[in-house]
Amino acid sequence: MNLRALISVSDKTGIVDFAKKLSELGVSIISTGGTEKTILDAGVDAINISRITEFPECLDGRVKTLHPSVHAGILAMRDNPSHMEQLEKLNIETIDIVAINLYPFKETISKSNVALEEAIENIDIGGPTMLRSAAKNHRDVLVIVDPADYDRVYEALKNNEVTYELRYDLALKVFEHTANYDAMIASYLREKADKDAFPSLLTLTYEKVEDMRYGENPHQKAAFYKEVLGTETTLSAAKQLHGKALSFNNINDANAAIALIKEFEKPTAVAVKHAAPCGVGVGYDILHAYEKAYGCDPQSIFGGVVALNSAVDLKTAEKLSEIFLEIVIAPEFEKDAFEKLSLKKNIRLLELSGIGDKMDRPRLDLKKVLGGLLVQETDEVLIEGELKSVTERIPTKNEIEELMFAWKVCKHVKSNGIVITKDGQTLGLGQGQVSRVWAAEGAIAHSNYSTKGAVLASDAFFPFPDAIKAAAEAGISAIIQPGGSVKDQDIIDEANKYGIAMVFTGMRHFKH
Repeated sequence: MNLRALISVSDKTGIVDFAKKLSELGVSIISTGGTEKTILDAGVDAINISRITEFPECLDGRVKTLHPSVHAGILAMRDNPSHMEQLEKLNIETIDIVAINLYPFKETISKSNVALEEAIENIDIGGPTMLRSAAKNHRDVLVIVDPADYDRVYEALKNNEVTYELRYDLALKVFEHTANYDAMIASYLREKADKDAFPSLLTLTYEKVEDMRYGENPHQKAAFYKEVLGTETTLSAAKQLHGKALSFNNINDANAAIALIKEFEKPTAVAVKHAAPCGVGVGYDILHAYEKAYGCDPQSIFGGVVALNSAVDLKTAEKLSEIFLEIVIAPEFEKDAFEKLSLKKNIRLLELSGIGDKMDRPRLDLKKVLGGLLVQETDEVLIEGELKSVTERIPTKNEIEELMFAWKVCKHVKSNGIVITKDGQTLGLGQGQVSRVWAAEGAIAHSNYSTKGAVLASDAFFPFPDAIKAAAEAGISAIIQPGGSVKDQDIIDEANKYGIAMVFTGMRHFKH
């Protein structure tokens, strides 16, 4: 087999075995620097790239493969007589296999406090150039960017079964890989320079975690992707301890639970169904918190997701086991608690140590629309400035604390959203309604407890006094809302009429 392979890799996984197998097939190997040393140390012959270019590596290795003898050998179309004549005149031989992976830019910027200079030094130039050259000429050149492909390339060569489909697949993988690489660089440099998060050209990159059995419905194909960096406190970092693979809807629901529980520091339990909260409780311990969350809506929590921000003990596990739950997520499961819960075959147990930690990087919220993409900052700010008391009755200190609990939950319910709470427990949740008064009436009607003395949060202003009247009839003592309606004074007058204390936040939390 009269072929030549150019091998230059930073990730040396499997490269010695691959080089040996190629050599056994009669393939001549060209290599560079550390890769060449690794291959030679394994007893495999390799030709240094400088013997091909007749030019030494220079600038601390920055320039070694950027040379016509390399790229002409890769890019020449074998069925083009003119190309082949030119190679012969220039005394350049073809390169038929290119196996390259790139400088570890991702690993470099993942390190804490990495200097900009170090990150820039780990931007590969020659590697992407050779990969793109080989991928462009994939009809004639086998290009490998993923060590997982070494074996199938070797088998194809050994059995003389190198198909166009294989060549095309490998080339596609290269362009996906280099696009990902460049997007990471651009994103890092933009973030480092604190540039506008919404550039004129937006290139995003994600890494596949897994293929899903299906999407929201069985007829929809789906996959789960994660952001490249900063996912340590997110669902993609969770360790599944028990149960079958997560579904598309499981992931969507679990994400909603995790996002909400990050609002709290005290022992908190969040129950979610169809990506919407159906119960939230803050307690003196995690069992107390779960009992509060469960009590809000014992019916809807069935088949739902429960997120907890403290370790699950046996008593909590016993309580959790009383109903069917799809998923329980917690920072830790004590041994006897895990043994208890794992007796239930169909429950998924996820361990996420950073479940309660705030996100440490700025995030974008993406909403796909037909033919485009809506991009916004994530809604991280709870309130700007101070609460403004606007009614004759000023809320008490305890009411303020309760109002802030309700406001945190309200930030995560679907608009129009109304949340009623008391003593660190959600009593009623009205969400996703097209009328705000319907949301208020729904929250009141669905409460399993007396709402007398409870507080109410609204994700946006009240356009009419009707919801205030409904709240008063339910015994609500205090309301938190953004304000900003042309009818604010009518709303305030209605609250004063019933002795309800009301505060304005000055900012809304729509969630569509």
